[in-house]
Amino acid sequence: APAWLRRLCGHLLSERLLRPGGVQAVVRGVLEGTDGEWGALSGAGAEAAALDWRKCDAVGKILAACPQQCLSLEDYYKQVCPQILDLLHIQDKAAARQFQRVATTTLLTMAREQPQLAERHLLQPLLAPLRRCSEDTELALEDLTAGAVLVPEAELGSCVEDVLKVYVVGNDSSSLLLGSLQSVLGVVFSLYSFAKQNVSYLRSPCQDILLWFLEKAEREQSLAVLEGLARLSSHVPTLHPQCQLRVGSEGGAAIIVGETISDEDEALYQKISLEQCHVESLVELLSHCQKSGLAGDFFIHCLKELTQVAAEDEEAPNPAVEPGGSLLELEQYQARQGRKLQVLQLVAALCEGVSDTVFTDIVQVQGFLAAVLQRACAHPARGPGAAAEAQTLAMAMGLTAAMLGGAVQLKSSDFVVLKRLVPLLEELSHTYPEPLTQELASDLRIAILTHGACSPGTLGTAADGLLGRKAGTGAQSPAGVPSRAPSPTSPRQGHGSPSARRDSSQEQSSCREPRASGASAAPCADSPAPAGLQELLLSAYDPQPPSRAAALRHLASLVTQRDPEALRLQEKLLQVFLENLQHEDAFVYLSAIQGIALLSSEYPERILPVLLAQYECPAQGTEDTRAAVTRMKLGEVLMRVTRALGDMVFQHREPLIRAFLRGARDPDSALRASSLSNLGELCQHLGFQLGSIIQEVTCCVTAIARTDPEAEVRRAAVHVVVLLLRGLSEKVTEVLRDVLRDLYRLLKHVVTAERDAATVLQAQLALEELDTAVRRALFPPQTLQKKIVVLP
Repeated sequence: APAWLRRLCGHLLSERLLRPGGVQAVVRGVLEGTDGEWGALSGAGAEAAALDWRKCDAVGKILAACPQQCLSLEDYYKQVCPQILDLLHIQDKAAARQFQRVATTTLLTMAREQPQLAERHLLQPLLAPLRRCSEDTELALEDLTAGAVLVPEAELGSCVEDVLKVYVVGNDSSSLLLGSLQSVLGVVFSLYSFAKQNVSYLRSPCQDILLWFLEKAEREQSLAVLEGLARLSSHVPTLHPQCQLRVGSEGGAAIIVGETISDEDEALYQKISLEQCHVESLVELLSHCQKSGLAGDFFIHCLKELTQVAAEDEEAPNPAVEPGGSLLELEQYQARQGRKLQVLQLVAALCEGVSDTVFTDIVQVQGFLAAVLQRACAHPARGPGAAAEAQTLAMAMGLTAAMLGGAVQLKSSDFVVLKRLVPLLEELSHTYPEPLTQELASDLRIAILTHGACSPGTLGTAADGLLGRKAGTGAQSPAGVPSRAPSPTSPRQGHGSPSARRDSSQEQSSCREPRASGASAAPCADSPAPAGLQELLLSAYDPQPPSRAAALRHLASLVTQRDPEALRLQEKLLQVFLENLQHEDAFVYLSAIQGIALLSSEYPERILPVLLAQYECPAQGTEDTRAAVTRMKLGEVLMRVTRALGDMVFQHREPLIRAFLRGARDPDSALRASSLSNLGELCQHLGFQLGSIIQEVTCCVTAIARTDPEAEVRRAAVHVVVLLLRGLSEKVTEVLRDVLRDLYRLLKHVVTAERDAATVLQAQLALEELDTAVRRALFPPQTLQKKIVVLP
């Protein structure tokens, strides 16, 4: 086009742009003109145009440039910016994508070219609904009554969606945008936590906004924001304390003025519940940041914060104990204690929620080890929490020893990182009160400085001894085995330094000492078992649950492989498994259950009577609750043996059923339910082999289902009927001929009179099974058979 025509067209567009509604008119005109007709904004033309970013970028740059007709840049922004924000709310679905892209491009261009004006006329109005309820905002709450709406549901939802379009979809991580978004992240996080506890469409956009900021910001800034979201600092303004979130009628949320709670206990409960909800939401948010390493860095940051809080707590006196303390000192002390509790709660939640894959590289592992070692140097283990601190130190040093021992392939660059631990290890080797820890710290320091070339022989045995001493505190295990049992996979066992051999000799001598309690002694060094098997038996009493469980599983594998030495010591193995059955750690007692089940399936005639005797008569002197838990574990063992024996379980039918029937009359409700569950599975396995004993089973189940006070026990009794019917399948009418009517009446009674919904559901399932079986017996399916007859 000629130059005069271009100038005239530009002049006309600028005039139209400065009029009311001019931005939308210019955008429509330009985008319409690119395709030659207005139909381009609908149907396939709109989809094609929406994929062309160049058109949207060109229009955005046109809108961001101030025309010559405008006298002031400030006036231009005042006229144009509200119209640009209105482009984000276009309802026409066909053209909405184009207008949103134009609005986002224009806003980002203005933020780059005129940051101050863009913040004043674009970002502040965009974030106004969120800033209105921030704690940094001065609210005239005295003029507002309780329940007054500060931010309506529609406005709040529109604001969150606009922030998502501009910041996340626009994806411009300039300092202006990050800084403006940081000022409302506390409110967005409160909204995210609220939406997580309720059903709301705002959860996903809030999560995307938070994750985008944490990913795009500098690491230090992200850590400061996370600290603010955890209420450990004031880097992030949070929701105003007198504001509350309320569920909206359209699936969103509204912000209202909360009512003042006069009851102190109720106010404290609400505060603690809200803090717990925020911590859980923060942990879930960090679970999405593990690949980037942010979760690991924040975990290390919390550990350092915990050390700092503990140091401040030790330096500052307790005004509640010391006389003469002022009220200000008491408030400061309470604030420190509250902060300490917050950090402890956050660390515990992080350990539980994101600890599996929290560290992504050697740098984060070194940061974690440095935080633990620094805490040990500054505050050696003493006082009420000495055991926990000592175990943490033992775990950290054991991790370092494992890495240096070959568990991880370390490169030269990794040793450069690990050398940052050398000053802490040197200080620990001189100042820590325990000699074994000093020795291991010195060995670790030597191994790091020599890049693993010079690894003292005491490194493996000292690490094992340190772990044992920290966890067991020198006490003996229930079977009399010393707590410093050697690891079953220790590569340096038997050919270490003189101190290692001296420790081994001390273990041998202490193992030979008679047991004071008078119970049967565990296998020790004078046992005829081979050295390898003896080492596994000793490790089965290791105070560390992982080592103990590994030894138990190794012993179970020897039974599976029918190792002659292991089978020769079957009684000793059974004793080891039974004693570990009482361990509290699930990994340990499940390994013991597996070992007993394998051993029983090999020698059922010898092992089953022992198990049944212990199941029916628990050991004397134990607590009722502990005895019930042990009997339930034995019940699980018996059921695994039943599955392993298959059809051969018939010859053990009567003692098994008798044991479970006795368990069904135990005072403990959990044991009654467990016994009934085992009884049902046993009946399902036996099937038609039940015989006359079905009368006893039916009477027991009927009495319990009608009279037991606990719902879970009645539920288990009805479940026995379900399993019995499923196990018999087509033989129901034959085997249960004498008790079928009683079972039917029982199930109908449960359906009509039972208050527990789960029990009623079990009864309905049993009635369906019974109905199917009876119909199959009364109306057998007709089958067509083809017969060939040879005539004479």
